[in-house]
Amino acid sequence: MDRQDAVPASTSTRWLVTICTYNERENLPRLVPEIFRHTSDVDILVVDDNSPDGTGALADDLAAADPRVKVLHRPGKQGLGTAILAGLQYGIDHGYDYVINLDADFSHDPKYLPALRDCMNVADVGIGSRYVAGGGVVGWSRWRKFMSGGINWYARKLLGLRVRDASGAFRCYRLSKIRELDFRKFRGRGYSFQEEVLFRCARVWCSFAETPIIFEDRRAGTSKINWKESVGALWIIFRLWIDRFFGVSVR
Repeated sequence: MDRQDAVPASTSTRWLVTICTYNERENLPRLVPEIFRHTSDVDILVVDDNSPDGTGALADDLAAADPRVKVLHRPGKQGLGTAILAGLQYGIDHGYDYVINLDADFSHDPKYLPALRDCMNVADVGIGSRYVAGGGVVGWSRWRKFMSGGINWYARKLLGLRVRDASGAFRCYRLSKIRELDFRKFRGRGYSFQEEVLFRCARVWCSFAETPIIFEDRRAGTSKINWKESVGALWIIFRLWIDRFFGVSVR
């Protein structure tokens, strides 16, 4: 585990796992039991953006069968960043202490959840990292590896981030620190959220820890990443650099 600025975790441990979904009907019924197999004491919140394939209705069925499963229905596809923010706000509103977010497509194997939770013994934000010792990716082309490495370098340089993996979504947040952020000031609605939230967390003196994961391509369904998202992320990071340069407040 790569640790920075260690702080003790709270003794109160209400954990919420958020899964942001859009057309993940094939993956969700297999993912939920896997999460509970590795972390039985968590609740799960499915944040669904009115998936045309019926993911939301399936999530309702899972919730009816297990009270640990909750569902938040949104009226349409509004972007991954806003979905994660909705999950964080749900965690704050319902008295949770930590929120863990992971992808719905098994790119983030639930077997890493215990190690990610252990990060909270020493940090405010835990990151399942592809780019620390022991981490990696499986099934990526050279071009995708180049793009991922490039955007991480770009984000670290412009935003002053000290983490190795600034673009991954597999993370745990201490909500007592997240409460210090003004969600209305977030610029990124899509994948640029991953870098932006770390930037804003750093500005309110969050500490970070990374634990290695092996990232695998989705098992079923279609990836939502496209070139427009990539270009948009570069632009948002540049705008955040301007905020950093001029000392714009995140509160």
